[in-house]
Amino acid sequence: IALDPTDQHLRHMEKDILIPKIMREKAKERCSEQVQDFTKCCKNSGVLMVVKCRKENSALKECLTAYYNDPAFHEECKMEYLKEREEVRKTGIPAKKRLQKLPTSM
Repeated sequence: IALDPTDQHLRHMEKDILIPKIMREKAKERCSEQVQDFTKCCKNSGVLMVVKCRKENSALKECLTAYYNDPAFHEECKMEYLKEREEVRKTGIPAKKRLQKLPTSM
């Protein structure tokens, strides 16, 4: 059966797994400075990173949590997901495949 591309209903898997995954990815991009600081600290601290990188870890958690708890951010990610799902239902082609360049012949 064909799925209506404009249908806005979300299945549990979409609500609980797919949209939160988009949220995590986008939040990491938007908190990239904190991600870099934490990563650098961990690389420089070795086994002591748990103790030495508390400040960086807290800053990263604070940044990410602010996005996770923001209803507008959640809505933005949900709409992005629905837009992508609508395209897939119209074309039958996932975004990853649409974005890949076609091989060129030599």
